[in-house]
Amino acid sequence: MSASPFKLEVTVDRNCPTPLHMQISEPLAALILDGTLAPGTRLEDEVSMARRLEVSRPTARQALQHLADRGLVTRRRGAGTTVTSPHAHRPVKLSSLLTDMVDSGHTVLTHVLSYERRSATAEESEILQLRPSAAVVHMRRLRSADGEPIAIMTNLLPAHTAPSRSDLEQRGLYDLLRASGIAPASATQVIGARNATAKEAEALGEHRRAALLTVTRTAYDATGQVIDYGTHIFRASRYSFEATLFAS
Repeated sequence: MSASPFKLEVTVDRNCPTPLHMQISEPLAALILDGTLAPGTRLEDEVSMARRLEVSRPTARQALQHLADRGLVTRRRGAGTTVTSPHAHRPVKLSSLLTDMVDSGHTVLTHVLSYERRSATAEESEILQLRPSAAVVHMRRLRSADGEPIAIMTNLLPAHTAPSRSDLEQRGLYDLLRASGIAPASATQVIGARNATAKEAEALGEHRRAALLTVTRTAYDATGQVIDYGTHIFRASRYSFEATLFAS
């Protein structure tokens, strides 16, 4: 006999400016993110939730869908709503993904998909501020957290500063650069979104055209020299960025 579905105990305040569906979804999200609700936990259905919390069925549906949109639950006809595997959250800062994930309590593995030392193209030389045809290393890595692939990371570095392939299987790129005396001091970063190609979806364990987060980052040392150019993709269903904003 299957376990009874989890029922959130919360009082909905109709005088609060927070939308009703958010008053339901946010407490549930907090329980999922802090591990109180383990992966596979079944949540009560929207009909039961609406009746018990005295809200409309569309409100209950919106609350559950909001969790699904964040990748915290999956909703399937006949199976109901269940908590997914742990969601990886990363602060927006100049650091290694591996280090951030380990610090957040995830078990992280890295597989180097390709590692190529070659002469830079004209465009690559310009990006890295190198002389024409300078030696560069182009690498692609698949990173997994808690047994699930979450990102494919592509990086271009000057060959004389690039860590070895074996080292990259064990440690984060920025940690390795710092260990060799090259400290990332600043970066420009653009975060976007697009759909996965068939090959990307297969590598990340997603369906074709699944939503991906994209990050393009150029990192510099204290002198303003480019030390790394990265183009990365992340599973939107398992990964999100977190930023702290301050009023000017």
